[in-house]
Amino acid sequence: MAKQKNIPKRSEVDKQYTWATEDLFATDELWEEALARAKEIPQELQKFCGKLSSDADTLLAYFRYVDQVTIDIERLANYAMRKSDEDTANSTYQSMKGRIMNVYMQVSSADSFSTPEIIAIDESKLAAFMKEKPELKVYERKLERILRKKAHTLSDAEERLLALSSQATGAPEEIGSAFRNADLKFPDIQDAEGNTLKVTQGSYVPLMENPDRNVRKAAFESLYHTFASYKNTVAAFLDAQVKGLIFKAQARNYQSTLHASLDNTEVPVEVYHNLINAVHDNMGFMHKYVALRKKLTHMDQMHMYDLYTPIVADADKEISYEEAKGIIMKALAPLGEDYLAILQEGFDNRWIDVYENEGKRSGAYSSCGDPHPYVLLNQKDTLDSMFTIAHEMGHSLHTYYSIKNQPTCNAEYVIFVAEVASTCNEVLLVKYLLNNTTDKRERAYILNHFLESFRSTLYRQTMFAEFELYMNELGETGASLTADDLCKKYYELNEQYFGDAVVIDKEIAYEWERIPHFFYDFYVFQYATGISAACAIANRILTEGEPAVADYKKFLSAGGSMDPISILKLAGVDMTTAAPVNEALKLFGELLDEMDELMKD
Repeated sequence: MAKQKNIPKRSEVDKQYTWATEDLFATDELWEEALARAKEIPQELQKFCGKLSSDADTLLAYFRYVDQVTIDIERLANYAMRKSDEDTANSTYQSMKGRIMNVYMQVSSADSFSTPEIIAIDESKLAAFMKEKPELKVYERKLERILRKKAHTLSDAEERLLALSSQATGAPEEIGSAFRNADLKFPDIQDAEGNTLKVTQGSYVPLMENPDRNVRKAAFESLYHTFASYKNTVAAFLDAQVKGLIFKAQARNYQSTLHASLDNTEVPVEVYHNLINAVHDNMGFMHKYVALRKKLTHMDQMHMYDLYTPIVADADKEISYEEAKGIIMKALAPLGEDYLAILQEGFDNRWIDVYENEGKRSGAYSSCGDPHPYVLLNQKDTLDSMFTIAHEMGHSLHTYYSIKNQPTCNAEYVIFVAEVASTCNEVLLVKYLLNNTTDKRERAYILNHFLESFRSTLYRQTMFAEFELYMNELGETGASLTADDLCKKYYELNEQYFGDAVVIDKEIAYEWERIPHFFYDFYVFQYATGISAACAIANRILTEGEPAVADYKKFLSAGGSMDPISILKLAGVDMTTAAPVNEALKLFGELLDEMDELMKD
């Protein structure tokens, strides 16, 4: 594995490895000026109140104004959030983030009249508006999304109250993030030579890949013993999060928080349950993988902290950031020259914040699209880091294609399709690596990484989805989420998913505390559906060539112009059935057999 490097201060990071926030605002002062202008938006919005049904010109003017407001507010928010994530302990940017969120809340509150007013417009009158003003056609999809939620839309006054509550209901996520990233510290550990190794949210997974089992065990205990001492605090964060979701779901007359969340993205609830059921039906593959890992690593007893080490340890090698970019460009060549040109633009023009620094937000993500996407990494120069680059740039190019091909009102795609492009890049990368190595052990090493993708994305994220569903259903009974209940359920799920071949260490019961996605309102299941769809799409691209690539780019360019199920059908995938999940898991089983065969000699 790559040697752990000293973690620098933000000021010590080379500029070329930082993202270009100046492309949003050149200075903090310019951001402040824009924020001052944004504070006038609520007053401007109120000028449309009570008038949206008056004539076609007014409705069109309103929609166009909202488009501009969307661009302006998103730029302000993205600058503050990106600067805040550079160093979560920097109070200046934490304050800026808080202030733009306050303005956003005021804008949402001021705009609360619009949905009830639009819903109240008579259908024949709305049709007349569309005929009179053809320019309104661009907003046809937006109108469709508004009108389909008529049964869950409240009065003007009630909508305003819900908008005013958004800052309070969003607080648990903000508090939890600050706690995990800025305040929570873990004890240092030592390796066999007596070197001190820092345990952070960013360094934890690389430490789990360390070939020294004592280092892995020490890091595991450092992290989870610390979390154990705060279990009641984090449970309180999650309890408040779930209560907020229940409040909003009940206020809008939804059957459950799951129905409310998935209705926002037009995904049938059955898709969520189909995923869990399909994974349960194929749990044998997961247990077989864990047993194979135990056999190939020659462990008498395998623990949870042994699950991240490469099975073919001597094939592990350091892959620099520059080398990784070159490999990714070759791997994604089947997507065409136009795709590669945009990818290169992102690499060359500081779309990416590459390395960890003190206080930097952990993990990785892609965000924003205007003037270009921004990618946060915590690069470790490992194979996994290379896949993370490919994954996040998949998100970025999805955003880029959507914004370039759709009007502002349709540019944003929903989270259900958000993980497809990113995971498709990963599948194409692993296929490239497997096709370009003749070394048996290197092939086995890459194959193991692919198997790990299935374990960590399809199985693990479905386990998370089950846990999130449990939390919400428990909260909907009127019960409070307690640390003991959460630990018990989480431990039981680990037993179910990992089987008998691994020791389910008691510390794993606290893992739920470190997962930020449990604050994301039924997000995690989409990683699992995403890899299923991505496997199908990547297979089409590699077997059918240009026709499949053309279909895929229609998907990338669709933004939110259709419901997500229809958008995926553009790329040849039907997620209303369990077929994509079952096919992906069938591939997982075939790869297991190949891995077993490769490692027999």
